[in-house]
Amino acid sequence: MASTDTDTSPPARSQDLAGLEAGLDALDSVRVERTPFTQVLLHKVLPPVVAVVLVLAAWKVLVLAHVTDDYKLPDPSAVGHSLGELWTRGTLFDIIWTSVSRGLLGFLAALALGTPLGLLVARVRFVRAALGPILSGLQSLPSVAWVPAAVIWLGITDSAMYAVILLGAVPSIANGLVSGIDQVPPLYLRAGRTLGATGARGAWHVLLPAALPGYLAGLKQGWAFSWRSLMAAELIASSPDLGLGLGQYLENARTDSDMPGVLLGILLILFVGIAIDLIVFSPLERRVLRGRGLAAGR
Repeated sequence: MASTDTDTSPPARSQDLAGLEAGLDALDSVRVERTPFTQVLLHKVLPPVVAVVLVLAAWKVLVLAHVTDDYKLPDPSAVGHSLGELWTRGTLFDIIWTSVSRGLLGFLAALALGTPLGLLVARVRFVRAALGPILSGLQSLPSVAWVPAAVIWLGITDSAMYAVILLGAVPSIANGLVSGIDQVPPLYLRAGRTLGATGARGAWHVLLPAALPGYLAGLKQGWAFSWRSLMAAELIASSPDLGLGLGQYLENARTDSDMPGVLLGILLILFVGIAIDLIVFSPLERRVLRGRGLAAGR
């Protein structure tokens, strides 16, 4: 009886290779076109603007309906007046920059520590068994829990602020990188070793680029933890020596029973978090996805 294995003859293999080449050529020929500006306005700018308008309208309706006392829910115009006062005094940007500069510097320090730690945990089995559960536990621990200890260790200083940021952000960055590396196909690593990319060169040229989506997700979460940790530290460990940041401004408004100032502080903290995501992380994420053929347009 004739064997059916003769189907994989040279002509059949040639046809398979030709089909594979045609598929690769089709992928290479895909052109990524930039989204028209009007479409960007319609689909990306208009929806959040409408959402803000609706929130303000609902807020105004609740105020007019007198659902609670005015000192608990002030009119939006009162919050706008508080914002105008900060602008007139010239302290608005100083308050914002005090916190933003502190948060960004702490995040960069967390990035410098969390990246090599994540590589070590992902690639060394013993280190992963020893530190993996600890990193996961630290990531789930509320950052505010570190503030009393940091104040006792370092006093009410910038060092205490940075310590809280590091303890909150480093586990997220490291775990994000570990998750990204775990999803790297082994074929990439073998190809890198074949080309001589081993050790530090392999980590830089193969592991990190291949793990970039998961790593970027860890960076976004790390920034979120950095910002939240800093606000918690500024709220609890406030001191004139630290300068007036958003957290201390919010605490001062609470002490003065200034509800418009409290709401303004919350809105400014929210604004900074959204702005950093839109300016830094969203463009990076779109660039990474486009580089992998997973997203088109802007």
